[in-house]
Amino acid sequence: MTKQRLELTWYNKDMALIPTEVGKYGYTWVDPSDPRYCETHTLVMDEYVQGTQSPKSDGFEYSERAALTPQDDNLLILGESGDVLEALTRVPELADKYVGKVKLIYIDPPFNTQQAFSSYDDALEHSVWLTMMRDRLLHMRTLLSDDGSIWVHLDDVQVHRMRLLLDEVFGATNFVAEVIWQKANSPRNDGKGLSVDQDIILVYGKSSQPQINRLPRLSSRDELYQAPDGDPYRWISGDPAAPHSVNSQGIQVPAVFGVQNPVTGELIFPAKNRQWAKRRDVFQQWLHETAEYEDCEPDLEARARATGLRIEQLRVDIPDLRVKGGLFRLDENETLYAGRPLPRLYFTSGGRGGLKIKKYLHEISDTRIAQTLWLHSEVGHSRTAKNEMNLLFPQIAAFATPKPERLLERVIQIATDPGDIVVDMFAGSGTTAAVAQKMGRRWVTCELLEDTFNTFTRPRLEKVINDQDPGGITRTKGERVAADDVELPEGVSPDDAAKFTSVLNKLISDDPDLKKSPLVKALKATTKTKSTKEVINWRGGGGFQVAHLSPACFDVDEELGKVVLTEAATGQTLIESVAANLGFHLLHPDDDVVFEGRKGRTLLKVHEGIVDEDNALTWLGELQDGESLVIAALGVADGVNRALRRFGKSCRAIVIPDDLFRFDAGEES
Repeated sequence: MTKQRLELTWYNKDMALIPTEVGKYGYTWVDPSDPRYCETHTLVMDEYVQGTQSPKSDGFEYSERAALTPQDDNLLILGESGDVLEALTRVPELADKYVGKVKLIYIDPPFNTQQAFSSYDDALEHSVWLTMMRDRLLHMRTLLSDDGSIWVHLDDVQVHRMRLLLDEVFGATNFVAEVIWQKANSPRNDGKGLSVDQDIILVYGKSSQPQINRLPRLSSRDELYQAPDGDPYRWISGDPAAPHSVNSQGIQVPAVFGVQNPVTGELIFPAKNRQWAKRRDVFQQWLHETAEYEDCEPDLEARARATGLRIEQLRVDIPDLRVKGGLFRLDENETLYAGRPLPRLYFTSGGRGGLKIKKYLHEISDTRIAQTLWLHSEVGHSRTAKNEMNLLFPQIAAFATPKPERLLERVIQIATDPGDIVVDMFAGSGTTAAVAQKMGRRWVTCELLEDTFNTFTRPRLEKVINDQDPGGITRTKGERVAADDVELPEGVSPDDAAKFTSVLNKLISDDPDLKKSPLVKALKATTKTKSTKEVINWRGGGGFQVAHLSPACFDVDEELGKVVLTEAATGQTLIESVAANLGFHLLHPDDDVVFEGRKGRTLLKVHEGIVDEDNALTWLGELQDGESLVIAALGVADGVNRALRRFGKSCRAIVIPDDLFRFDAGEES
């Protein structure tokens, strides 16, 4: 059968986009061969910002994360995301560092809600938005490592289109999950129709096997484990059965058999489509803690009724288990396990009911698989995010669409390990980079809007590395736990106990006699709790390089129909642009060489004038054995290329800008 494929189509899908203004979300259509689209911009490195790590204090506890070495190989860029991505993937020095080496890309792009925010207008035509995102996704895929993943955060306006777009770019088989984030903690009464309480995060891998880490076990789950029977280990009651009652041939599996109740004599079987979860010998060993059991002829009719299997599906060679020596005789109020802890495999209702198993806390994993429903109680909500921003910038109007740090913590925790590279091409308030820094990851992020960059992104990241950001995931509040020498009643969590004590105090506040009551005092003693110390997860430190996109060096003269140089195309800016667009690594200016770039055994000379034969011969004389030369100049005199070809087939001269975008560097020699 032919493999079925779906493809999202839209107006001008085969065209490309270029910005209409610097620092704005505005684009115009051009042919994909247009030099304004093809030009690779370089990055201009500005200052490096170094942070200061605070020393540890005896007044706090510190997590393992606080001991990580703060990362200092980070990059904050001011510029248009498409041009930044082209720089990261095409400029040789940057490509060497980032292509195929990024573990996580998280993007929170413009949702295209057709709304106007204080920082930008979120109102692109659908086809423009799709083309913009497609071109960036293609570059992002190039950046990802083979086990990397991309997380795309949207609402319900464009998410259905983005899903198909991601299928095209990353492949439908590399879809991982659709995460639902509960962004609201209460209904919105100002909306039309239904209150939208969630955003969606689409997760795709570079391959079919991206790195997906497990999360730490929830402490709230630990509270469910108690020892009500005096067992030295905390446990919860569980089902002793596991899925599947038949094999691939439709015949029952060996772990389907009856177990006789030691009091009632009833045969107990696993439920329909289930089997006992342990090997028969282990199962029987645990049953021996209650009574001695022996094999007996299988009751196939009872087995069929209990399991829903047909007689012909059952195995006559798998015996049932019955109590050896006869059943227990108990009085009406007597229990089978009175005065002692329940065995690992026990019968409910004092010995007269079904089978349950003790699941011990110390035997379960310290981790858990991540789920796709993320409640605000776990990762925060939109109001949480705005509160975090208000704490950082109390004198500034809050950023319009921030995300809570715990949300990004969850993403980074699942997709990366300490030291991995995290990329966010729509920095906004800088949450992704801030959280990555606090978690010991390296990061690259960029922001288009200069006002947002200077007001929020950079100042926030400076606060992070200087330990001036106490909010978000910097600290973990102390947990409510049982007081020393207090064992809370079964099913009562520390939070429940604290609430009970609070309500009790209110009820007896006006009654002195009740306050002195032994019963009240006993209740308070039984439910006494305490709060653990606050834990510090981040102490500042590390740093980041600030950069901005170089100006465009090439433009199109519509009247002449040709490529022209811009005013910025001069000096080092021109050299770096030519080298990047031809794929040459820049040679360090301090190197004692006359050339500007190198690609394998080929050298690059950029000449801001007309190159003649004398120039060419002079530079040829600087080459070593086996090296070749490419000259990029504003003009090339007659005879120059003949002279170069006599020296070597790979030697040539090209004209800037006419030949630049049709130049074929060929194989590296």
